[in-house]
Amino acid sequence: MKLVLDEIRKREKGLKIINNKIQTEGIDSLIDLTGLAGGFDITPEDVSLLETYAGPAVFDDQIQKLGIEHLGGEKVLPLNRTTSGIAALIITYVKPGTDIVHFLAEQPGHPSIPRTAKLVGANYIEYTDKDDFIITDNTSLVVITGTTMDYEAISVDDFKFVINKAKEKDILVFVDDASGARLRRAVYNQPRAIDLGADLSVTSTDKLMEGPRGGLMAGSAKLIDEIKLTVNQYGWEAQAPLVVGMIKGLEKYSPDRIKEAYSQKDELISKLNDNDFMPLDTPTGFMFKEEQIKQVVDEKVSNEFSSDIIATVYSMLLLENYNIITIPSVGMPGASKTVRIDWSSRDSDKLSMDDMVDAIIDTFEKTVDVIKENKVEQLLYY
Repeated sequence: MKLVLDEIRKREKGLKIINNKIQTEGIDSLIDLTGLAGGFDITPEDVSLLETYAGPAVFDDQIQKLGIEHLGGEKVLPLNRTTSGIAALIITYVKPGTDIVHFLAEQPGHPSIPRTAKLVGANYIEYTDKDDFIITDNTSLVVITGTTMDYEAISVDDFKFVINKAKEKDILVFVDDASGARLRRAVYNQPRAIDLGADLSVTSTDKLMEGPRGGLMAGSAKLIDEIKLTVNQYGWEAQAPLVVGMIKGLEKYSPDRIKEAYSQKDELISKLNDNDFMPLDTPTGFMFKEEQIKQVVDEKVSNEFSSDIIATVYSMLLLENYNIITIPSVGMPGASKTVRIDWSSRDSDKLSMDDMVDAIIDTFEKTVDVIKENKVEQLLYY
């Protein structure tokens, strides 16, 4: 019987390794290259305000000012997760039997969108080519993903095309700009989603910025207030500790680190190419998709493991042997199994490019050894 990846147990094992590293080597030994390091850079004065009513009273004005500056719109809504905002939006505006159409650079879209579509009884359709893109009279919501989970971005022309198509039929346009709110603007000089004509956009406050894992949605005051009602009914609002963390993250954010990584990534990729490894480039580093990792491993050892398992083994070994955190070893169920190295992460300062290349090469060898020694299940779960 083939081994099927147990996402929950895998993540628990990854977090256990991280805890052991912290207890034995200290938190500074970890090298988080996910681009999702997050942060709670708060002061004692901030802590004194972390109460049920005092915090919101003080922090709301600050998050409104910084959030609108970052995302545009008239009002922002802090959320405990980006997923919460997506779910609340769909529950608020999408009726059973109607269509949600989603345009993105590369499938699949974030799983929260089709899952919530199913929850409300709506149909869900994805498009990656504007020549195929169709909006009908039954469409209730148009979703655009600014950059995918693997940092594939859509062009401004495609943005405008989809938005204009939606506006012709007076259909709500929502942009899932989880990382795109920073990546699209810093690397590709694209406007904010709201400025492109979207009605609503949401970003993740831990992606490519030093904020906590949470979401921030922007739009008109009317739409945000309507969605806020749903958010509060389901308990999806961001509490004061999250909001103040978002404020600090937005205050510290600068596109300079992203731009610097963009300028350095070609040298890093060239070093890997010199060693016969051909990663895919991203705006801020490089990545090996799960199929690529499996192909390299399959050339060295015969096996029946699926690509998601092999990629997770690889990610777990990077963590175990080099303290390097990538998404497959610790990501939530459904997260991409692409091993992505984000060179804009602040922890990239902890190692040189040559150190990074050595870790990549050696981890491929170690992945082969784990398969040969029949230790895959032990590595992933025990």
